[in-house]
Amino acid sequence: YTSTFHNNNVKSQCSCSVTSLACLGRWVYWVSLIFSPFWFWFLGRDGKGGGLKPMDSEQLREYGHQMVDFIADYYKNIENYPVLSQVEPGYLVKLLPDAAPNQPESLQSVLDDVRSKIIPGVTHWQSPNFHAYYPANSSVAGFLGEMLSAGPGGGVIQGTASEAILVVLLAARDKTLREAGKSALGKLVVYGSDQTHFALQKACQIAGIHPENCRLLKTDSSTNYALPPEIVSEAISHDISIGLIPFFLCGTVGTTSSGTVDPLYSLAKIAKSNGIWFHVDAAYAGSACICPEYRKYLDGVEEADSFNMNAHKWFLTNFDCSTLWVKDRNALIQSLSTNSEFLKHKNYLRNHIKLARYFEECVGQDPRFEIVAPPKFALVCFRLLPPVDDNEARGSNKLNQELLEAVNSTGRVFISHTVLSGMYILRFVVGAPLTKRRHVDAAWKVLQDEACTLLGSPLQENG
Repeated sequence: YTSTFHNNNVKSQCSCSVTSLACLGRWVYWVSLIFSPFWFWFLGRDGKGGGLKPMDSEQLREYGHQMVDFIADYYKNIENYPVLSQVEPGYLVKLLPDAAPNQPESLQSVLDDVRSKIIPGVTHWQSPNFHAYYPANSSVAGFLGEMLSAGPGGGVIQGTASEAILVVLLAARDKTLREAGKSALGKLVVYGSDQTHFALQKACQIAGIHPENCRLLKTDSSTNYALPPEIVSEAISHDISIGLIPFFLCGTVGTTSSGTVDPLYSLAKIAKSNGIWFHVDAAYAGSACICPEYRKYLDGVEEADSFNMNAHKWFLTNFDCSTLWVKDRNALIQSLSTNSEFLKHKNYLRNHIKLARYFEECVGQDPRFEIVAPPKFALVCFRLLPPVDDNEARGSNKLNQELLEAVNSTGRVFISHTVLSGMYILRFVVGAPLTKRRHVDAAWKVLQDEACTLLGSPLQENG
């Protein structure tokens, strides 16, 4: 859990305890258990254990309602929580038991733990009163880390292996047609074996590949019904010689009929030398390859262009979950993206910018404050001006730093700061999905009240 939340760089951005954030993972863990098939074997009617007693449908209904109510109540009341974590780093160590329980706990006790132990240690990024940062990772260190570690590959969860094969077949088809021209569709050829799942044939039909161009090469007992590389090579050479365009080869790890594994490395080498997309379908047997003794069956998968495995077949995961990885995610994006206007979030973005403009107007109407940089989007940079009789040596920098600390210490709103031309500037961002005009009003009221306290005079006496 700790590494997961470290990657979000939350600690560096909102001074929240890494320990408390890491322990939020326990919440996620319990939620996943509730909706996992494995959970059905843990909790008896009384919630006090009882061995491997399966949960009945009424218990599932009861606990499911409790979980949904808990989540709904959290979001309903999120604006009432202090925006920033109110605990000290390491606070949770004293609250957790030394060891995991030997017997199951009731769901209510788990939810009570989350409510009393976890939530107080969380900085609520989704709070409508969170105005410090954008609701996204904006850590420079994170950017550098991603530049060093992130590659062009990616993945997506599909419903079934049939969908996964169709998706990569479409990506491979469109990639080839961008080079050969759309008129070449009738020349495209796909290769598999007579043991390949029929999903390949269905994908070809949907993608517009002529049935006669879907080559299901014959296998026999001499190769234990695996796809012979030499036959694949011969078929590709023949098709090229008659003016066709080979573009897709499908290998299998664990065929449906006999569990056979195709020679991935040899097939990948052939595909690469001919500029063909090589896909590996490991819908069934891919799960077994997490075991070291079976990983040999994936030798050569690193050369594949795509790979799918059905977690819902043999991985204790609910249907439907077919995981798909691709070496070059841009191929999928270019093939399956759309630029339709209705898919964009214009109204959502415009509303945030409108709320920021409203906040700018509020600041402009109070002569004690000034706008430092004219806002263009949903970020407003402003500062509190020192009284006219204030010694400039004290400066507005210290005053604004004190205002920031005072505002954030209330727990009712969270803003941040920056430095422009040596000036300490306050930043107000509208970015949370739940933020409405009343939240902007409330934030501005807190700013005004704390400014009055710092300046030592009520609002009407300033200016």
